[in-house]
Amino acid sequence: MSSEADRRPPYDEERGRDAFQFEPILSPYLQVYDRGFRIRTPFSRTVVDELRQIPYARWNGDDKVWEIPFASYDDLQSRWEDIEAAARRAEPEERRKRAEARKGTEDEAKAKRRTSERKRRRLPVSSDDLPPIGGPVATAAYGIVVITDVTGEIVDPEEVAEHHPDASDEHVWSEWRAATLEELVHTWPSRESVGGHEKIRGWWQPTLEELREARRTAKARERRKLDAKQRVSPA
Repeated sequence: MSSEADRRPPYDEERGRDAFQFEPILSPYLQVYDRGFRIRTPFSRTVVDELRQIPYARWNGDDKVWEIPFASYDDLQSRWEDIEAAARRAEPEERRKRAEARKGTEDEAKAKRRTSERKRRRLPVSSDDLPPIGGPVATAAYGIVVITDVTGEIVDPEEVAEHHPDASDEHVWSEWRAATLEELVHTWPSRESVGGHEKIRGWWQPTLEELREARRTAKARERRKLDAKQRVSPA
């Protein structure tokens, strides 16, 4: 972080302070502190994606806030409208209203079917090009996973068309689990972009961008597990 900070142009921090004073962001999700801004919102994938695009933004896991230096104020301001809108949509009351509106609709039925299919932890793969067992592979349906077994059971394409549109009667079922952070860290990324053949067969070697995203998700998942253990363990 110190090395990155040294790369900032000399007067960016002063310019950021001046810009904020001249045209401040007034929002319950933003607080000012001595080195910049702290952003605290309900969890939203859109908010996280937007904040990651801001130079020098960092997640403070201890305080559970995003920290943005004054030097990045222009970038923050340009993205703030989308950030705040996504944060408001993520408020518990707004989520409850949307859930109420979805009750009895086809969208709710689809969501339930999608959740039910995911719980089965199965994935159709091409029978003549099987994935490696025990190593992380990327998939269209579930991101990066670890294939634990190939059952050999033939897939019925019509039965699973909603969730696996590329499956055919030449696919067989495999079983999967989530990849751990350690497995993701030790996975070598593919240097080639994903083509149509890989998507049809059901798996491919993860790209660097896919691995980065999966590592961030796995790190957050392991942090939540650690926090839960600390809450229930004796002092």
